[in-house]
Amino acid sequence: MRSVEQEHEQSWAGTGAQGATGPRDGRDEANGKNRVNGEDGPDGTGGEEGRTGTALELLVHGVGGTTPAEMLDDPRTVRVTGDHIAAVFRRTEDADAESRPKDYRGRPVPEAYVWCNLTSGNGTRALWLLLLPFMVVNLAHWMRPTAHGRTRTVRLYGLLVRLAGLTLTVLLVAAACEVALDLVAWQCAGTRVCAERHSWLGFLSPDMSDGGWWSTPGRRLALAAVVPAALTGLLWYLSLRTWRAYESQPPTDREPGPEEGPGHTALGRPGFWYGRRLVARLRAAHTAAALLTVAAAVGAPAARFDRRAGGPALLDTLGWVLEAALAAGAVAVVAVVCRRGRSENRLDRELDEHVVRPLPLAALALLVLALLYGGWARPEWTSAGRLPGDMTFGGITLVQGLLVLALAVVAHVIHRSLPDARVAMRGLGGPAVAMLACALGGVMSGGVCQRVSDWLDGTGTSIDGPPVLLTWHASVIPPLLVVVLLLCAALARHTWRLARVERDAVEGDHPGEAGDPGRTRRIALTRALATLTDRAPLLVALTSAATLLLGAGALVGALATGRVPGEAARGTYAVVHGAAQTAQALGSWLIGLGFILFVTWGRRAYKDPSARRTIGILWDVGTFWPRAAHPFAPPCYAERAVPDLTWRMATWTRATGGRLVISGHSQGSVLAASAAWQLEPSARKRVALLTYGSPLERLYGRWFPAHFGPAALGSLHEEVDCWRNLYRRTDPIGGPMRLPGDSGPAVDRGPLKDPLTYGRTELHPLPAPILGHSDYQADPAFAEERQRLLARLRPDVPAPRHTGRPAPVPPADGGSGDC
Repeated sequence: MRSVEQEHEQSWAGTGAQGATGPRDGRDEANGKNRVNGEDGPDGTGGEEGRTGTALELLVHGVGGTTPAEMLDDPRTVRVTGDHIAAVFRRTEDADAESRPKDYRGRPVPEAYVWCNLTSGNGTRALWLLLLPFMVVNLAHWMRPTAHGRTRTVRLYGLLVRLAGLTLTVLLVAAACEVALDLVAWQCAGTRVCAERHSWLGFLSPDMSDGGWWSTPGRRLALAAVVPAALTGLLWYLSLRTWRAYESQPPTDREPGPEEGPGHTALGRPGFWYGRRLVARLRAAHTAAALLTVAAAVGAPAARFDRRAGGPALLDTLGWVLEAALAAGAVAVVAVVCRRGRSENRLDRELDEHVVRPLPLAALALLVLALLYGGWARPEWTSAGRLPGDMTFGGITLVQGLLVLALAVVAHVIHRSLPDARVAMRGLGGPAVAMLACALGGVMSGGVCQRVSDWLDGTGTSIDGPPVLLTWHASVIPPLLVVVLLLCAALARHTWRLARVERDAVEGDHPGEAGDPGRTRRIALTRALATLTDRAPLLVALTSAATLLLGAGALVGALATGRVPGEAARGTYAVVHGAAQTAQALGSWLIGLGFILFVTWGRRAYKDPSARRTIGILWDVGTFWPRAAHPFAPPCYAERAVPDLTWRMATWTRATGGRLVISGHSQGSVLAASAAWQLEPSARKRVALLTYGSPLERLYGRWFPAHFGPAALGSLHEEVDCWRNLYRRTDPIGGPMRLPGDSGPAVDRGPLKDPLTYGRTELHPLPAPILGHSDYQADPAFAEERQRLLARLRPDVPAPRHTGRPAPVPPADGGSGDC
């Protein structure tokens, strides 16, 4: 693949912010005098070229990515703009198409936008698996139900999600403190048997180092605090680096549109894909919260020791002052998080000078003071038992549960104001996903603590181990898995029944052909399995509810008994005691297995490009949305991709006056629609949409109704030149748009046949494959709809947008309706 600069002296202009197209000298012979002088033609479209009908076909791939050669169906391609992360490609013969408009009177200029490296580029992206809970809670922010006229309630919803995200940061750092400070520095280094087993801890052990300088409890804790502090620094650095690469890249600068109405979406606001200020503010708050957590983990044990009877008055006073300062810092962090989040109506280029830098620096100063205070010599201080981590983890769990319940109440109130039967879980998708994010964070934190404890104390007798609550959390995993398995069994039974029903439908789709029972079963089963996507809300709802109830039971059990489940059940019925011991042992084993699989998957993805692409598909879906709830979540690739597409479409329509078709598959259709919303209304009228295998309504419309609901999609259909959508019954991701009946001409073409032929024919002597979500271009219907949209781009063939009559119904044979 060669760069266009290597192929042509006249490269495609418009690669920069100016967005001009044509040869480098700014002239286009086919544009005539008006174009040379920089004047517009009589239609305001840029002169003669707009009247010649030069059209652009912009292709956008879906999840997993592809190559420019595959998208353009030509092995010789050149990059005309962009970089190694995301770029626009053309066929080599089309690289200078602007200078030859007469050659493209009857056909478009094809271009391919390749963005797969935004999510699955290099091996370091595999490390983003560690940020999975942050990504999930960020999704919950965007799952808010549709609301109009409830500004305060909507803000409250966003605030609750941001607070839930803050608790996840504190939980992660608290788990790191539990491992480094409690298990390693406090328990193992303070126990002779454990320290002898791990000789590298000898300089921290009072017995093995003969009372060395680092052997006092406070200094051991101060030294171990380097681990969670370094983790905080790493998260801060990754967030800052991706912030500069994604959120700090401004989109097209334009004036905000009219006030929001029932048919408008926030995706069309100028500042929606520019979260620079919010991410910077949240990054400062979360970094400060993490540093304050480490400071509290070091300073609290020392302050508790200094409050004993007869302790030094000076150290006691310093302890109270330090804790008061930490409390004030915590209040400041919460206050920053509670501030209004996003400024979407404009491009907010300002930063909070009194927050972004001073807050983390102040927290770092308090951490240094806590290290000095904790490391002060206290000859009588010895370590015994475990640090009081149960109160910390118990408090975090309680706060998370209360936040999820409050979020559920707010989401229910919003959904009742504007109910929609298609919305997932009746508007409670956000609270359910937030609950799963908290549970995932707890399982990951508990798993790390449990594995480190088992590694340090293989016998299970020398140290006390992690907090009791973490053991209770592990013990609820087996019953939760039982619930999930029962749900999966019920879904499998439902799918099998549906597959039996689909067999008759498959045979009816291919009349007059000899039946093949095996092939019929495969097609019917594929159709039935594709419907599982529509059953996902039920699975998420029941799993989230079971997680909430079991988590509440674990919290009550840990705080009420102060013992692990096996010991707490001692003396009860034998079946209860046996079940508790089994759940405890099995839960610990499952956490260990999950932790090992998690690390193994991450290492494999780091080295294996194919596995890394699989993880990239996960990020394609999970990191589409801006970081509005958690700054340490993986970056939003759409903050680069959507402005890229918007710039390309805006510069083409502005410079050439030509119309364009943007063709998106799967996730590419979501990017295409989002970019169309960002265009000026005049440019949007010159754009036609072709989507296939699109999750716009089936997934995004149901799970993110406030932004992709029926009113928003209907408005998009009204504002673009034309929109056609293709889908299959065998596709588990794509589906129809289901737009309201009064929104204009039909968008959806009838479901495409899959496979294209049932049996062997003269044209298809071998069995045709079941395509499902892939290879939509192989269907003749794709070429038909594509040609139909391109025909509308010819200015000499007028195609009325609205006819004043009801929307036509697509033909029963799957043909296209009126566009």
